[in-house]
Amino acid sequence: MTVVTQPDVTVIIGAYEAMPYLVECLASVEAQTIDPERIEVIAVDDGSTDGTGEYLEEFAARAPMPVTVVRQKNSGGPSGPRNVGLGKASGRYVFFLDADDRLGPEALERMVAMADKNGTDVVLGRVEGVNRTAPKSMWGKTLDRTDVFSSNIKFTLSAQKLFRRALLEKHGMRFDESLWTGEDALFTMEAYLRADGVSVVADYTCYYLVGRDDGKHVTKTGSYTLRFDSARALMGLIARMVPAGPKRDTLMVRPFLVTLLPQFGPKYLKDSEEVRRHKLELAKPLMDAHWNPEVARRLKVHERLRLHLVAAQEPELLKDVVEFVKAKKQAAAVLEKRGTELYLVYPHFRSRKAGIPDWVYLAEAREARAFEGYREAAANSFLRRALRKVRRSLPTGGFTAAA
Repeated sequence: MTVVTQPDVTVIIGAYEAMPYLVECLASVEAQTIDPERIEVIAVDDGSTDGTGEYLEEFAARAPMPVTVVRQKNSGGPSGPRNVGLGKASGRYVFFLDADDRLGPEALERMVAMADKNGTDVVLGRVEGVNRTAPKSMWGKTLDRTDVFSSNIKFTLSAQKLFRRALLEKHGMRFDESLWTGEDALFTMEAYLRADGVSVVADYTCYYLVGRDDGKHVTKTGSYTLRFDSARALMGLIARMVPAGPKRDTLMVRPFLVTLLPQFGPKYLKDSEEVRRHKLELAKPLMDAHWNPEVARRLKVHERLRLHLVAAQEPELLKDVVEFVKAKKQAAAVLEKRGTELYLVYPHFRSRKAGIPDWVYLAEAREARAFEGYREAAANSFLRRALRKVRRSLPTGGFTAAA
């Protein structure tokens, strides 16, 4: 009688029109140093017409680990296939592997060992870009145990992580199939917030994020309105799960900076008047609900200034600032209060007509340190005083940039 033991990890691969990248992806699974009996693969072909499904079945027939292949009609995005895989997974952990990408040989062995050693529910393995950029700020050092508030992990919300399956099942966690982009950010942020600890493997490249020559990345395609859907969903999740205060403000930086702000970057200058107007309309409820002085303080001056103008619904002033930022000019610095306050002279600084408050241009210490003559002593006191004053003057409904 054979005893069927539970696999340590289920590798879930959603695949759509993934040839020829799928060949290297599956080869990287086969090359894992972890014992093949400790893993299972569930691969979902999402209606491909390029031989992806057939190649998956060939792999299943010869692979040293159990492989289940599901072939289904195209669902239109990565969420459906991942949810199908989750429904069939039996491993203690799950890992979501995109069919374009590949694993480092020791990836699963190292990540499972990390989770087992520390009892953590999510493990991030170092990611390296191949023909595309990858997130960098969270790989400074290996961390046995951290959380989303005290590390930079909020800046990597892709799904390519090791998750403890019991956590996902306990909370009924699945990918939101109504979102066409940012569904992984929502899922991963929720996992971070619910997790009993997160580990970071920074000293070994576990995941290679591969840029396709044909440019067919879901995240690169789609209408700008989808970005606002994504920002709305992530901000809503954070607001529901984290009480108002510094922790929530810290997390809100992520959707404002990564999802919303790029809509008001250089591409904004190429947008038609109609699209610009529509973007400001879409942003308004998000700014009204979630933008506040403490989130603003956590950003660089040019980021804060642009979002301030989005909140104030000032398209012409915003255009001037975006043009300045696009030109990559260095804003001049104005030092005051014996060098302890440093203002960056972006467009409309101290313009009576524009009426933008001084505090919007005041650099936080981490940005001001780059300038000669700046002294850090009590550097933040003015900005903090100014923000307190703004907050006291607000109606209870919230913060608007025009305050």
